[in-house]
Amino acid sequence: MKDMMKMKRRDFLLSTIAAASAVAAVTSSSTAAAGDAVTVGEIGVKADVKDLERVTQKLVNPPFLPEHDQVAKGDPKVIQVTMDIEEKEIEVKPGVFVQAMTFNGTNPGPMMVVHQGDYLELTLRNPQTNTMTHNIDFHASTGALGGGGLTHVAPGQQTILRIKCDRAGVFVYHCAPGGIMIPYHVVTGMYGALLVLPRDGLKDNNGKSVTYDKAYYIGEQGWYIPFDEKTGKYKRYGSPIAAMGDTLKIMEGLSPTHITFNGKVGSLTGKNSMTAKVGETVLFLHSQANEDTRIHLIGGHGDVVWPGGSFANTPTVDRETWSVLGGEAGAALYTFKQPGVYAYVNHNLIEAVMKGALAHVSVEGKWNNDLMEQVQKAAPIA
Repeated sequence: MKDMMKMKRRDFLLSTIAAASAVAAVTSSSTAAAGDAVTVGEIGVKADVKDLERVTQKLVNPPFLPEHDQVAKGDPKVIQVTMDIEEKEIEVKPGVFVQAMTFNGTNPGPMMVVHQGDYLELTLRNPQTNTMTHNIDFHASTGALGGGGLTHVAPGQQTILRIKCDRAGVFVYHCAPGGIMIPYHVVTGMYGALLVLPRDGLKDNNGKSVTYDKAYYIGEQGWYIPFDEKTGKYKRYGSPIAAMGDTLKIMEGLSPTHITFNGKVGSLTGKNSMTAKVGETVLFLHSQANEDTRIHLIGGHGDVVWPGGSFANTPTVDRETWSVLGGEAGAALYTFKQPGVYAYVNHNLIEAVMKGALAHVSVEGKWNNDLMEQVQKAAPIA
């Protein structure tokens, strides 16, 4: 009973903070809206946001990114995006189901891509068929709990939020309705990432421009799925509300029962593997909204790695393994030199092999014996 009282007080306080933030943000925006301005062009001319070019971005399902330019063309723009919230059942492993909450029906939610100085204008829709109130917190934004204080939508509602993308990097976004609902919505799948590219493109540790031939987005998710000792199977529920009580108990143990890349064990293996060719440079974007992880490309490296996903900082090079903290995203470039199947893993190998945090990259090309050669096939010891 005492624990329940503590939880109710905590939830009330968090909800109060969210409400206060929303009021402050609404008050500020009502007085500043008429004077919103952005510096455009090389000569620094001021222009109203309403006068900027507006571009609609079509979102695609992970691991892919929407069409985009690596170097910005022209002045800052308003990038318009629409996302629907979808509560749905997901099979994270054959026979293992979760009542997931998602942005646009995928885990993770789709990657959005803008350039530093652009504005992202999101229309967030919560269809009447859903059961819960949702919102969105952009780690790339400033104020109002990342926008979470301004975007609460009940079933049947929509909201429109515009944020200025003034920091270059790759950033997490997630649902954060308040109180215990924050971790519950995140661990049931409701997060994604926003890529904010520098206007003049990516730079290596020496300030030299670097480009990529392909880009992939991997979202790592820890799932907390109740197990039924009587039946020997994981439990299955009819709605997120029905699953919540049992799921919260498992969450208290801080140990996920399953860990997936992009929503399902094996979702990026076999015929669904990421692909490349020898000589191609691939940008890997990896996010984890809740737990820490450490990424390793077995057979390859991180040629250029931006820890924490910030393109404002000097990247590290020639990395063996790189960390992505819970609540952030990371970026790494690698140019493939050998053909074959590479394993892209969380290098807590227990979590990779036994819980599911593993993907593959299938690379085509000609083998280079100078880099690796089998001098003798396995044979009896002489």
